[in-house]
Amino acid sequence: MTGDGAAEQETLLRLPSLPPFDPGDPAESAVIRAMGRSWPKRATVKHQEPDLDALFDPGRDDYPVALIPFAADDRFTRIDGEVRARLLAWAWIAYNKNVMDVEQYVVNPGFRLLSQDAFGTGLGDALTVATLQAMVDEQYHTLMHLNASALTRRRRGWQLPEARLPYGPTVRRHLTAVAAAESPREAALTSLAFTTVAETSISSYLGLMTDDEDLQPVNRATVVLHRRDEYCHSSIAAELLTIVYERLRPDDRRILLDGLASGLEAFEANDWSTWSTIFETENVRDGAAMVADAAHDTGRRKLVQDCSAIRRLCDDLGVTDEVPYAW
Repeated sequence: MTGDGAAEQETLLRLPSLPPFDPGDPAESAVIRAMGRSWPKRATVKHQEPDLDALFDPGRDDYPVALIPFAADDRFTRIDGEVRARLLAWAWIAYNKNVMDVEQYVVNPGFRLLSQDAFGTGLGDALTVATLQAMVDEQYHTLMHLNASALTRRRRGWQLPEARLPYGPTVRRHLTAVAAAESPREAALTSLAFTTVAETSISSYLGLMTDDEDLQPVNRATVVLHRRDEYCHSSIAAELLTIVYERLRPDDRRILLDGLASGLEAFEANDWSTWSTIFETENVRDGAAMVADAAHDTGRRKLVQDCSAIRRLCDDLGVTDEVPYAW
């Protein structure tokens, strides 16, 4: 390895830690403080800060209305009062659940395969440690989003259980693709592809929530904190996939590239199954019709618009035209 290459790998090494935050931002500090209760010796907050409950504003929306796929539908705009508030709270719970599920069932399984050198690429100590550190980070992220959902349930006084909701499109497609694999090798390559898509694209998914300053402050802070960590993870995931890809046989490369396309299609999709469940749970009038109409609207925008990180990675590998995906 060249001196420059060694230096680049060393930059990936860092002690597992709580996500970086702005001590001057009460919401960000409160999110970190809630996590720090579990790891008091590692928490970086040393002075008294407002707790999560103190920052909750019952008059603010829990989720941006603009991200609701039916926001402009007259049948949806006529909904008001507590029903509207419950739907926005459900949307936030579902958003958190999707993030947590992707971390636990898509990202960490792929990182685990890499840390165990499942592809026989011999990553070496630096990248193996970086991979394990990323897995630790994902547990922090899961805890942050779970705390945020728990806060919503506690302060709103509504149950809104995650268990009521289905897996999102990325997890469903991942589970299906891995189960359909004809060999453990194909399953591992497919899992790696989905992990790479998720880790390089999740910043765009999180970015959907960061610009609305009228949003519930703890909700926005949770997403902002998570997103900061993911910039580092994106570079790690891209480097790991590059190392593996360069050592694969042609048939294995084909499996990996097909997996990238499948992962992209799932990650950018609107989650109609979850909305169907929410509308059914809340007995929303015309809920099923709204979902059906939106799902069949061929002109509808994808939920996640920016998956350019994967495009750049494929460009670097010289395989963009080989990925069966409509760039």
